[in-house]
Order: sequence, then C-alpha cells, then structure tokens
Amino acid sequence: MAVLYQLEAIRKHCPECRYYNAGSSEEFGDVLHSPQSESHPLRPRSPYGVSKASARHMVKVWRDSYDLYAVQGWLFNHEGTRRGEEFVTRKITKNVARIQKEYASGEFKPLELGNIDAMRDWSDAEDFVEGIWLMLNQEKPKEYVLCSNETHTIREFVEEAFNFVGFGSEKCRWDGHGVNEKYIHEDKILMQINPEFYRPAEVHLLLGDSSLARRELNWSPQTDFLELVRKMVANDIDLC
Repeated sequence: MAVLYQLEAIRKHCPECRYYNAGSSEEFGDVLHSPQSESHPLRPRSPYGVSKASARHMVKVWRDSYDLYAVQGWLFNHEGTRRGEEFVTRKITKNVARIQKEYASGEFKPLELGNIDAMRDWSDAEDFVEGIWLMLNQEKPKEYVLCSNETHTIREFVEEAFNFVGFGSEKCRWDGHGVNEKYIHEDKILMQINPEFYRPAEVHLLLGDSSLARRELNWSPQTDFLELVRKMVANDIDLC
C-alpha cells in the first residue's frame, strides 16, 4: 500500500517528479530458466516477492495511465556494510568476526545457517545506487535488471568469509550431510546447520542477466564477489 500512496501523491501533487521503487529478483521466484532478464515472468515464492511483484504492476499502471516517470528495477541481491543483520550475508560476516575474536579462548558458539546450497547473484549495493541513478536520468522511463551475472552458493560465502579472517580452506573441511553438515577448522565447529532456518518455499537459484543495463545505461558493477565478502567481514571486525 505504501507504493500506491506514493504514486497517488505524485499524481496529485508533483506529477513532474521522477519515481524509483525498489524491485527485487525475488519477483522471479520459481524460475523457468537462467539467467533471468527483464523478459522472465514473475513467479514469486515468498510474501516479500509477492509484494514486490504487486508493486511493479502498480508502478506500470500509474506510469501508463498518468504519464508519470515511474520505474521499478529488478535488483538482484545487493549487500554491503549497512546490510541488516537479519539477512544471511550480514549474519555470516558478523558471526565470522565474532568467532575470530573468541576462537583463541576455545569457547564460542558456531554460526548456524539453513540451506547453504542456495545460489544467489550478489553485488555491492553502492554499485546498484549508481545504476538506479542512471535509470532515473534516461529520457524515457524504462526498467532494467541490475546484477553481477554470476551466482555463488551460501556455502562459498561462508568459506570466503572464514578464509579472510585466517581460517584457510586448507585447514578447514566440510563434514556430514544434510542437516548434519558442519564446517570445521581443525577440531572446532565453525558453522553448523539449523533446520529451523530452512525456508518453507525455497528459491534455489537466482542468476541475473544485466546485459541490457550494461549496453543501454553503460553500467557495470565495480566490486566483485570476493571483494564484497572481504569488505563486509572487515567492517564487522571493526565493529566487533
């Protein structure tokens, strides 16, 4: 409803302004093919995805009906130092920083995650802000996918985050299967599975295709996956 109220306020009081609403790759949901571009149908699998898909239709209706400059971009997972702690990437980096600090004492609680084999297309939020600005400064409103064009598992994110703080992959190992799987450094458990964190309707793979934005907006991400992980971990070490 917030999007509806905003669009109506613009229509009534400031129709010349330019409006961007934050869309999401979660709108694609139960994907039919990979990668997902602007032409992929909306098939959300979560309440969040449903709300974003609904907002997209409202943005289009108000744009077409009232000639507003209103767009909603499909932003794949965008992370950074200000990411909320309830999101899996920030949960990983904050706990990795904590474990590094507590490890020497031998007493620490392992990081707990759900489906570590889910695959996501991660980018730095700062790169996406530039893309949003470019969307809003076209002659005519048009919507784009913003993404890295790469996909990585949560498992990879965990490995790279721990590797950055000194728990090198050469001394770590995965042990067990399914809900019993653990990530172990020497004889200490760094990460373990908690079945409570599994989603009831999981989106297993998200991989974007931002070719159109790269071609028409001359946009591309400047921070790669590894740099993003290290940036987030370093920030949480400073905060720890």
